[in-house]
Amino acid sequence: MYEENPVLHALCTRRSIRQYDSSRSVETEKIQAILTAGQYAPTGRNRMATKFVVVQEKSLRDKLSKWNAEIMGAETDPFYGAPVVILVLADSSVHTWVEDGSLAIGAMLDAAYAEGLGSCWIHRAREIFDSPEGKKLLQEWNIPADYRGIGFCAVGYAKGEYPKAASRKEDQILWIS
Repeated sequence: MYEENPVLHALCTRRSIRQYDSSRSVETEKIQAILTAGQYAPTGRNRMATKFVVVQEKSLRDKLSKWNAEIMGAETDPFYGAPVVILVLADSSVHTWVEDGSLAIGAMLDAAYAEGLGSCWIHRAREIFDSPEGKKLLQEWNIPADYRGIGFCAVGYAKGEYPKAASRKEDQILWIS
């Protein structure tokens, strides 16, 4: 069905990766390609209300992971050992901020796959960056106070077999003619 169309093929075969090869670092040009996809994702009225923070520094990545796990009520690594975590923020003064940031993450997940990388959308960025400690980090990074967390995009080389897609639900589509 989608094998002949490379875009549909990628959209239908990309999966969330929850185990990363810790021995392989991600090339800067691949990270930049993912960021470009996020920058070119559709935004309401072309306001481009998103910002991206690339976290490769292990101590900050681990701090964000621990913080995220605490919010989730878990002790595991919510980033699944990914060596790169891209925080997506959006300007909450723009009425489509959640949609804009969500589309950016979706585009970034697809771009990671196109670059031969695994990726996974990780939640709880809003809780982290709405907290006093999170707001302090944003201030240190010179990001305006109106920016709020949308999510994290965990990126790295997949460890092991790439997962197969589950069957789609039969009642997802309704045609009105």
